[in-house]
Amino acid sequence: MRKNDIQANDVALALVLLTRLPLPHLPAATFQRQAKAVWAFPLAGLAVALPAALLAALALAAGLPPAAAAGLALAVQVMLTGAMHEDGLADTADGLWGGFDRARRLEIMKDSRIGAYGVIALILGFGLRWSAVAALLQVAGPWPLLALAMMSRAVMPALMAALPNARTAGLSQTVGRARALPCLLAALLAVFLSLPLIGAAALGTALAMGVAALGLGALARAKIGGQTGDILGASQQVAEIAGLLTLLALS
Repeated sequence: MRKNDIQANDVALALVLLTRLPLPHLPAATFQRQAKAVWAFPLAGLAVALPAALLAALALAAGLPPAAAAGLALAVQVMLTGAMHEDGLADTADGLWGGFDRARRLEIMKDSRIGAYGVIALILGFGLRWSAVAALLQVAGPWPLLALAMMSRAVMPALMAALPNARTAGLSQTVGRARALPCLLAALLAVFLSLPLIGAAALGTALAMGVAALGLGALARAKIGGQTGDILGASQQVAEIAGLLTLLALS
């Protein structure tokens, strides 16, 4: 297979893993590259955030208040991802705080029912994102949303590489443990593409997002011995919130 074909398949695979966009059927061999395709995770973030930013721009141009435009942007992202990252945040909160030992925490995280910690995490997460996006739309417009979406997806491969899988089954186990080079490429790609959108603030924002994700990773290692798909989804949410708040502080 030619290099260009491999790269295109990696992008398509990242979209399959991280979005609910309608995509053509991929060859079975493509799914053997799941751990290598993580370099393209930021591009999946871009695919999710671009329609959201465009709708926010139209809403603002139509005279809607920033809070309404922010709500529409969040709704588009939730629909295009199937709320998988929000689900990961809720399951992570329930598991890490709702169990008293590793086995029970993993059991809670696998349970489809949501508990009090998960509800609180969703309320706080959406509340912070909504208010921060609304404020960001006022001071910088919708396009920084693209940068935040890309960089928040770049932290996921880093956790995949840094932490072992906490269980022997599940999406994260299926994808496999990413190696350093694809993770580094994801980070560099996300920051490089963010520079035209938010300028030098991309560096400080990326640093804050990385620290937030690593903090969650350290907690996951202590509580369950590694990462899961839920932890990875939660890391995207935590990183995005940290990025939003940092970018607002720098604006």
